[in-house]
Amino acid sequence: MQKKFQIVNHTLVETDSEQAPVTVVINPDDTERHYLVDTLKIDEHTLSSALDPDELSRLEFEPEHLALIYKRPRSYTAADQFLFKVSSVGAFLFKDKLILVVSEDVPLAEGLQSIRVSSPAEMVLRLIYRAILHYREHLRVISAISDDLQDKIAKSMENRHLLNLFTLQKSLVYYLSSITSNTALLEKLKLNSTKIGFPTEEIELLDDITIENNQCYKQAEIYSNILAGLMDARVSVVSNNLNMLMKTLNIITIAIMVPTFVVSAFSMNVHIPLEQHPYAFFIIMGLALLSVLSFLAFWRYRRW
Repeated sequence: MQKKFQIVNHTLVETDSEQAPVTVVINPDDTERHYLVDTLKIDEHTLSSALDPDELSRLEFEPEHLALIYKRPRSYTAADQFLFKVSSVGAFLFKDKLILVVSEDVPLAEGLQSIRVSSPAEMVLRLIYRAILHYREHLRVISAISDDLQDKIAKSMENRHLLNLFTLQKSLVYYLSSITSNTALLEKLKLNSTKIGFPTEEIELLDDITIENNQCYKQAEIYSNILAGLMDARVSVVSNNLNMLMKTLNIITIAIMVPTFVVSAFSMNVHIPLEQHPYAFFIIMGLALLSVLSFLAFWRYRRW
């Protein structure tokens, strides 16, 4: 699937023109792959890497174009079950056009119209900047979910909430790796800015993006350290909640066993005291009640 865009008044407008300066190829099929590899001379391995979510960010100079791969967060769905994933985007910058290869349509392709650009090269930088903002939005969501899970863990004895917290921590590890990979890409872009042909405005934009990326990394690192540092404490909370439940169940069990013992003693199939007494039943029930009250008084005295 392909979407084509042209730049009109610094805004991307979708078009059907074959001469469009920006083309987005979404999860290319065999025909589109042959066009990219055979006609545009895009390296087949680099093309496959652009669709590989585990691929690291990198920059490569080809004879006819510049090839770069950067990392961006995937759109979160309920089916992910608290696991925030990342994906790769391939950007192939030619002299007069830009080819973007993505594995999914949302939100990258649908958000292109909101980007103000003046050239395909600037658009690459804007897309990386949008990916960084996407990371920061997800980090805020992860922080809110983490706080909610912590409150549930403090009141619950289930492992489900704790496992969800572990999944969030795993997501942060992925994010840290991806942001670090983008950092290396940004440094390489800055080092080769003259060779690429970035004007002064785009170099300044690249500096701003680098600062935002570093701040995003620090934010993700802080969240990850907080989760990792307090994980043992949360495990202890769950264990303590379980111990309190077992303690309560034991107290209830003992409270039931004491009067049961009294009643059972007077229910043996042998001669026992009070068997001929007209009020034997009420006396035995009174002794059972007295045993319960004695146990409760002892329990309060020991402050169990």
